Amino acid sequence: MSMQATTPAHTVAANVRAEMARRRVSQSALAKHLGMAQTAVSRRLTGVVSFDVNEVAAVAAFLDVPLASLMPIEPVTAGAA
Repeated sequence: MSMQATTPAHTVAANVRAEMARRRVSQSALAKHLGMAQTAVSRRLTGVVSFDVNEVAAVAAFLDVPLASLMPIEPVTAGAA
């Protein structure tokens, strides 16, 4: 079994997916709110493309959750020397 590192971008995507599921919000509805194609949202939700800060803020507002609930809790550190 291979272990894949979880990046902050993957954590944000997972948190957004979880909140969308809790609120029964579709990718299409989120895409419409963000003004982007559903395929673009799908790529962000799967971690292929990272959400930018403005997009995460817009998602938090749309889902009516605190921005911090979508962001990684643990601090991000640069690679060890």
